[in-house]
Amino acid sequence: MSEVIPFLDFHAAVHELRDEVDRAIQRVLDSGWFILGRELEAFEAEFAEYCGVRFCAGVANGLDAIRLLLEAHGIGRGDEVLVPSHTFIATWIAVTQVGAKPVPVDVSLTDYNLDVEKLSSSLTSRTRAVIPVHLYGLPCDMDRINAFADEHGLIVIEDNAQAVGALYRNRRTGNLTRHGAAISFYPGKNLGAFGDAGAITTNDPDIHHKVKTLRNYGSPKKYHTEIVGINSRLDEIQAAVLRAKLPHLDEWNQRRCRIAHQYQVGLSDLPQISLPDACHSSNRMSVWHLYVIQTSQRDSLQQFLEKNNIQTLVHYPIPPHASGAYKDTDFPQSATENAGYLSRRVLSLPIGPHQSPHQTDYIIGKIREWSAEQV
Repeated sequence: MSEVIPFLDFHAAVHELRDEVDRAIQRVLDSGWFILGRELEAFEAEFAEYCGVRFCAGVANGLDAIRLLLEAHGIGRGDEVLVPSHTFIATWIAVTQVGAKPVPVDVSLTDYNLDVEKLSSSLTSRTRAVIPVHLYGLPCDMDRINAFADEHGLIVIEDNAQAVGALYRNRRTGNLTRHGAAISFYPGKNLGAFGDAGAITTNDPDIHHKVKTLRNYGSPKKYHTEIVGINSRLDEIQAAVLRAKLPHLDEWNQRRCRIAHQYQVGLSDLPQISLPDACHSSNRMSVWHLYVIQTSQRDSLQQFLEKNNIQTLVHYPIPPHASGAYKDTDFPQSATENAGYLSRRVLSLPIGPHQSPHQTDYIIGKIREWSAEQV
């Protein structure tokens, strides 16, 4: 194939919805209102309904969403928050920003999510919360996490940056805990804006009020500053773009699911490769934000695919505990062992909603060709 298969085809996504997006942006331009206006109010209502929650507050990005939820729950200096060892570092940074300490819990090597069996070993008298990340689009085992949290009096904040639309026991992510969820609408997400954007969903009216106050300098009303907040508001253009995209999200997620199934069937017999846990059951249904395989020969495979015009990425080559940001913090090896192992083995294959079956077949064929050369 002479043309490059992109990791994610942004051009095709824009082309499919161009008329709807153009109309959405034009509404904002015609209104002359660009911050905290009707488009944001409408998106918040529509997204809350989609997730099955009472409230949604749009914020500037996913990192702020986690941070503001932690602040709204009073988590700060001296507190500890349990976080997955294998995740995008924003989950950890949000904890650090409020003055608390991120405490890693290792993850499963089969579904990449937080290993519930290992929560107890990271628990201390200072633990206040746990942040399960629905990594790569697959929901965590929330019943067990919520039960653990209830037993120990912990707050549970969903990091739903990668799994919008996914189902856990027929409930959407973003509505799987009493305490709220943080969402990112970064352009590469399943529901992506045209820039940084995020939101917080919750059923708690008090938390919703606190978040809306914190995101706007600490002011529930202009010039009435009640607390020290930040400037983290989802602007009108991004809200309008997300409104245009939201009705198409389920269909685009289904396309991802079909590609994932194609990979599962086409690659299941290769000895050098471990495939992700499909988990398409009544309990957990992934939306396949990423399709992540494992191989001890990751660099070799990535280079081979690149030579054959197939773009891939590594999520994540440097675990948070090994990053420069946390180099001075001593974490127990038992809490980060699987994260380190995965960082050397994982490779994300293209799985965007505009990837054709022919392109997926080509990728499968090239991986099989590489595999045959390794024998």
